[in-house]
Amino acid sequence: MAREEKTMVVVHCAMFDEELPALDKPPFPGELGERVYNEISRFAYKQWNERATLLINHYGLNMADPRAQEFLFQQMEEFFFGGGGGAPISGGAPGKGAPQK
Repeated sequence: MAREEKTMVVVHCAMFDEELPALDKPPFPGELGERVYNEISRFAYKQWNERATLLINHYGLNMADPRAQEFLFQQMEEFFFGGGGGAPISGGAPGKGAPQK
């Protein structure tokens, strides 16, 4: 029996501005998850995972806190689509939970 080969799906990555391998599925539900799935490559998403880990650790985010989740989603959107990279990681952390506004 012949083994079926998986066709590599590509996406025009908004972050790298080139055709690259796509994510296998939306990373999370909702509008932003669909946008990431349709416009971000798996390479760019891997970079985001590394950045998110740094942000969570640096700011001491409690991911059970909706404010921390919202902050991380805002940072993700900025990272992929805003061109600014998001919140700085250097400097003092504002405390536990979501960053102070």
